[in-house]
Amino acid sequence: MFPLPIGLRTKVAILSLFLLCLPWLGYQYVWEMEKYLRHGQEKTLEGTTQALATALHERPKLFDKQASFLSRVEQGRDLYAYPLASPIQLDGKLNDWGNYRHRSLHYGQEHQLFNLDDNHPPAIHFNHMVGKYAGHLYAFFEVTDPNVVYRGTNSLSIETNDHLAIATQTPDGKFKRYIVATIRDGWISAFQLPENPKRKTPVTPELKIQGKWRKTEQGYNIELRIPLDMVGSKLGFAIADVNDKRHRRVEAIVGTSATDDVNELGTVLVPSPEIESIIKGMSHNSSRIWVVDKHGRVLAKSGDIHSNNNVWAQAATERSDESAWEHFKQEYLHPLYYRVLTTPAKDFVDSLQDSAVLEGSHIKRALSGKFGSTWRLTPDGKAVVLAAASPIWIDDTVMGVVIAEETTHGIRTLRNKALEKLFNVIITVMSMGTLALFFFASSISSRIRKLRDEAEQAIDSQGRIKRAIVGSKVRDEIGDLSRSFASIVSRLGQYTHYLENMSSRLSHELRTPVAVVRSSLEHLNAQALPPEHQKYVDRAQEGVSRLNMILNNMSEATRLEEALTHAEIDTFPLAKVISGCMQGYQITYPKQMFEVDICPEPLKMQGVPEYIAQLMDKLVANAIEFSLPATPIEVKLHAKGRIAMLSVYNQGPALPENMSEQIFESMVSVRPQPNQDKPHLGLGLYIARLVTAFHQGSIEAKNIQQNGQHQGVMISIKLPINPV
Repeated sequence: MFPLPIGLRTKVAILSLFLLCLPWLGYQYVWEMEKYLRHGQEKTLEGTTQALATALHERPKLFDKQASFLSRVEQGRDLYAYPLASPIQLDGKLNDWGNYRHRSLHYGQEHQLFNLDDNHPPAIHFNHMVGKYAGHLYAFFEVTDPNVVYRGTNSLSIETNDHLAIATQTPDGKFKRYIVATIRDGWISAFQLPENPKRKTPVTPELKIQGKWRKTEQGYNIELRIPLDMVGSKLGFAIADVNDKRHRRVEAIVGTSATDDVNELGTVLVPSPEIESIIKGMSHNSSRIWVVDKHGRVLAKSGDIHSNNNVWAQAATERSDESAWEHFKQEYLHPLYYRVLTTPAKDFVDSLQDSAVLEGSHIKRALSGKFGSTWRLTPDGKAVVLAAASPIWIDDTVMGVVIAEETTHGIRTLRNKALEKLFNVIITVMSMGTLALFFFASSISSRIRKLRDEAEQAIDSQGRIKRAIVGSKVRDEIGDLSRSFASIVSRLGQYTHYLENMSSRLSHELRTPVAVVRSSLEHLNAQALPPEHQKYVDRAQEGVSRLNMILNNMSEATRLEEALTHAEIDTFPLAKVISGCMQGYQITYPKQMFEVDICPEPLKMQGVPEYIAQLMDKLVANAIEFSLPATPIEVKLHAKGRIAMLSVYNQGPALPENMSEQIFESMVSVRPQPNQDKPHLGLGLYIARLVTAFHQGSIEAKNIQQNGQHQGVMISIKLPINPV
């Protein structure tokens, strides 16, 4: 085989890239189609809101009853009656309000209507909300009052005790006031006050207002209901506090609004059943429809965005097929596809499910008289919701907004179906190409794997040549690479062998001339020399001694390697050997501090104790040389399972980067050259590695840090020990 011409290689690469572009272009086309489908859904939803808004145009009676005439809405003063899913059991326990209580409002000092002593804030505060079910308005008051004063048993007065004041403007425009007071826990007693606020009597019982008064540890709860035909668009509540049973004076009043003047009353918005009937009659159950007033308060709601009955979801529905291909797709392909695609979730979180007030750019745009739409992501990120809004006109004024919402689940399902078909085509084409190239690629990859295995087996972890690579005779690129590897490994083996034997050769060749120089110096030293000549002889002897030390160090590793091959293995207690070594070091290095932590167990192992002692000599000498003055050297030995953990730690300079493995090689040293007062060939840790490897252990060095600061260097050794 001969290499392909450059021109043909380029053509093959261009053709391959072009074929890879086809699936990408199909994928981009599907995403572009989804954009157009979303645009179509947006226009369809805007048409829905326009149709519903047309049905509500110029019908002021639908909005006049809902306090939509207000120029602004004040939270706490203007109330919203939440639609309740079921009637409230009037027991004063507030259990039935569980799903709604988080929407209650708190009334305290900022809502005080009267305070007998302005120097002290009122002692009472309460949580309150109202709701609507069927023909009744429900309300609860969770009052905190440290001193509850009930109405006297025989008292005719109803205002000289803790009580609830209610004021409303009825649907026919009359101003009505009521007081709820009780002589004990239980069913409340409601009384209607005279129409004139200045008159306190006479009062008449009002049996239509029903509820329970229940004392609590913090104060008391009031739970009541009022028929909707007694409540108009204006409504106010106030809690009066009486603390002294003797004088029975009202000391503070906290409420939603003043209750003694119809003009001071707040408003209450009750969802309109008339508007709900209109939007339900439009049969748009596949979307969620909202009608809000110009303040964004919900007047009516219909539908559910969790429903999948819209036209997009119906278009994505396919008939079930029992064919083998369909079974294969459902069983194997779809799980693969939907690792990339996302299935529309049915259980997404709808943050607006029970909202009383709606906001958004689409609503602001509709309130300005224009159509608006927006997209939003649900809080859990599982669904995208499209919302469109259209204004409701009454006498050239925008009185409210119709909002329609849908998810994009249907469009996403259509997109997934299109991508499934695209993926089917791509998999078919790729499968045919894969089968065609499989055998060719297998032959190439097997030859490459063989060459990789030969290269990995040729050199060990220490860089030594273990075996040669036999070059391939095949005349192609891989064969040429194999022959190049064989030549490189051969030359590298020769160079490595030369380096390994260089120290022993130098030691052998230099000993004879060194001995000649030493004997000559000894003869000179034996003669009486002038002082000016004697100093040169002394310096020459010092140099010869230094050279002799270098030769001994160079031959030490070689002698150890030869000795290890003939060593006799024995069982010995490792802890005893290490302990004995440390006792000797404390005598040898009296100025050096040692911290020794050796486990009491003997830790018996197979090996040569003399070599372990030689290992410790190298590690401790290395630690002493690199440790900072007045810092201890820590030596620890403990067992972990069937492994002995030996560590030597010194506080000193850090290891250079990427040198934690290289320092255990022969002739490698990290000592600064100008600071060396005696010769170092970098053989100490190399000998430590030889001894560790002979005992089938491992050795490593690492920098120790604490709080981001370098502390020192630790050399750790793991040695196998005999099982107990």
